[in-house]
Amino acid sequence: MVRLFRQVLKNEDGAVAVDWVVLTAAVVGLAVTLVVELRGGSTAVTQKTGDFLANYEPF
Repeated sequence: MVRLFRQVLKNEDGAVAVDWVVLTAAVVGLAVTLVVELRGGSTAVTQKTGDFLANYEPF
């Protein structure tokens, strides 16, 4: 049993797959954060632009 456990610890075949999973999760997390932040900012700009145009009085 101990020998099998040591063999599993020495085997690094899945290390690259784990690296890719962690890297992909980080990229997805950053993308979601970016979309959420940009959505909130663009909503505020849209609201301010709409208010300006609604209150605009031409010459």
